[in-house]
Amino acid sequence: RMSYKSVVCNVMIASPSDVTRERLLARETLWNWNYLHSERSQIVLMPVGWETHSAPAMGDRPQAIINKQVVERCDLLIVVFWSRLGTPTGEAESGTVEEIKKHRAKGKPTMLYFSSAPVLIESVDAEEYARLKAFKEQCEAEGLIATYDDPSKFPHLLQSHLVHMVFDDEYFAAMRRETGAITTRDRSPEPGPEIDLSKEARDLLLEAVRDPYGSIIKVRTFGGLTVQVNNKNMVTAPNDGRCEALWEGAVDELLENDLIADVGHKGEVFRITRTGYELADHLDKQS
Repeated sequence: RMSYKSVVCNVMIASPSDVTRERLLARETLWNWNYLHSERSQIVLMPVGWETHSAPAMGDRPQAIINKQVVERCDLLIVVFWSRLGTPTGEAESGTVEEIKKHRAKGKPTMLYFSSAPVLIESVDAEEYARLKAFKEQCEAEGLIATYDDPSKFPHLLQSHLVHMVFDDEYFAAMRRETGAITTRDRSPEPGPEIDLSKEARDLLLEAVRDPYGSIIKVRTFGGLTVQVNNKNMVTAPNDGRCEALWEGAVDELLENDLIADVGHKGEVFRITRTGYELADHLDKQS
């Protein structure tokens, strides 16, 4: 891949101590987002957190030091709650809540997630959960939050929201303008109509760009061929030779035109390339 100009944005992942898994998943999701979208968006999302980006210091409250060393240097705040709100800091209901207030006071974007995954009753402090519920209701009155009921669904949800945030939010658009970075979409000429795709290949590409990961999975089993994209199997008649040939050919078309890349190197897992996204944008404008 050739080099390209981009803006590095610090993304702080904040939460109480009961969502360790989601904190790790959020980091992985940010790196995956960069792989798929940083070139096209000209934005690199750098995951940061107090545990990795703060240093020992004296002379102030621990949370105030974290605010100065980490929170104030971040462009986007991703916050996850589950069964705890956290320990009061003296200035806010918890350290995480204080981070939210400091970040929002700067006019920077904040993404709030609340898990409704099952939890052991004996592990929940009733008073603590009541505080969390009250805070959630307050957040719902002040903006839009997201919920999920299974930690395994969190990466897909976050990936989708990051696409909307970076490409549509004025904060990131202004950042690109101020730093001189211009999006690929703005500076690159639109792909010409010289790439003549079949209807199936066009449909497959346009469906793939709706998937947050931009991925296509092609697997053949005893049950027939599956071409899965955006949680949909494009092969509507498994074990039907003609139907399977059409969609297998569609994958081959996209691959031959460098619109997707074989990321698993086994002919099973593919992801849309920069050229693929640009052509999809062109096709969208035509339709």
